[in-house]
Amino acid sequence: MHLDEGRRAAEAGDWVAAGHAFLRAAAEGSAESGESAARVVAELEPLADGGSAEAAALLAGICLEYLDESDLPTAVRYARAAADAGLPAGQRLYGHMLARALGVAEDRERARGLFRAAAQGGDTCGMFNLAQVTDDPEESLRMLEAAARGGLVDAGAVLADRLSAVDRDEEALCWYVRAAERGHTGAMNAAACWYRDGFGTEPDPVQAVRWFFVMLAHGDGDGIHEAIQLARAGALTEQDIREAGRLAGTPGAAESLIGTALGDTRTST
Repeated sequence: MHLDEGRRAAEAGDWVAAGHAFLRAAAEGSAESGESAARVVAELEPLADGGSAEAAALLAGICLEYLDESDLPTAVRYARAAADAGLPAGQRLYGHMLARALGVAEDRERARGLFRAAAQGGDTCGMFNLAQVTDDPEESLRMLEAAARGGLVDAGAVLADRLSAVDRDEEALCWYVRAAERGHTGAMNAAACWYRDGFGTEPDPVQAVRWFFVMLAHGDGDGIHEAIQLARAGALTEQDIREAGRLAGTPGAAESLIGTALGDTRTST
């Protein structure tokens, strides 16, 4: 979808929109879109040189992500220009380069200031980055929650980890589930294990198997062994397993688990 969106924008001459669409497609695993994003560099340069902070930030991000080390000076120049123009995406990107010493001398204090400015401008990645570098644990939690509520799935999973570390398990489980519902496989595994073991809630094998099934649907089969163990231990009836499959949207996986785990011990439900 994003790849086609990028092609349409490119045909219309909207190179900023095209670049953003190609980057979104690349983030979803499209190799072709990564190549397409790199090809729009030549079209973005005159826009960035003409004063477009958005084009400058986009150009810097493409150079940093898809081109080689020789392009770092170009990335630095455009990221700095976008940051100086007050664009949150540029502030976050240039802050990232300062924090990681990418083409510039490391300056974590300035990076922290840029992340904070980006966060104040509503940039969810800036919020997430600030959460990693701030010395204030409460600010870190606030930034992670704001980023997660803003749609950054990884922030929700990290927030859950942080809440767990300070024994706020009920809140942590809620954020694991929220991230799991948005496709984060690590959070799916955490939610499944927490429901299985009763962390942050009473043990709930149906919910545990539900998330193990969802993991499997996302290409991660590790959890299915845990599901088999739960079923063989007598924690689930056939009806329970089918309910887990219904919740996960994978009824076929439920039937497979029933056949594998219960075998000749199957009882009518």
